[in-house]
Amino acid sequence: MVVIGFSYKKFLVERTGIATGKINISNNVAVKDIKEQKLSLGGKDRQESLVFTFEYSCSYEPNIGSIVLTGEVVFLDDPKVLKEIVKDWNKDKKVDPAVMKGILNHILSRCTIQSLILSQELSLPSPIPLPQVSEQTGKK
Repeated sequence: MVVIGFSYKKFLVERTGIATGKINISNNVAVKDIKEQKLSLGGKDRQESLVFTFEYSCSYEPNIGSIVLTGEVVFLDDPKVLKEIVKDWNKDKKVDPAVMKGILNHILSRCTIQSLILSQELSLPSPIPLPQVSEQTGKK
């Protein structure tokens, strides 16, 4: 299993209010579709791959803003494995948990960093907890 490509298709970032009081931030990632694709990787033969279309969202409550990122992940594996993934997806929109774990972790790592950058640009709270310096108390 190898992720060989990642691209964003859309950024939708909006600040609708001012951050005051307690803010709940929820992040979600979902695979929306899986399609087969033939790739040319330097030789004459075209290799089978899968394109996972995803949506990552970050919502702020009370309604002060949102971040939605959509894109695609290109995935390579044995052609038999790819066929099985597509078959399972078309049948009941499910994928082998081991494959889905790798895909979702890749999406999360890329989108979390991008959403952090976008949240700073729009003065939204960070979508993930950031490290902070605290005072040490006590005697030495």
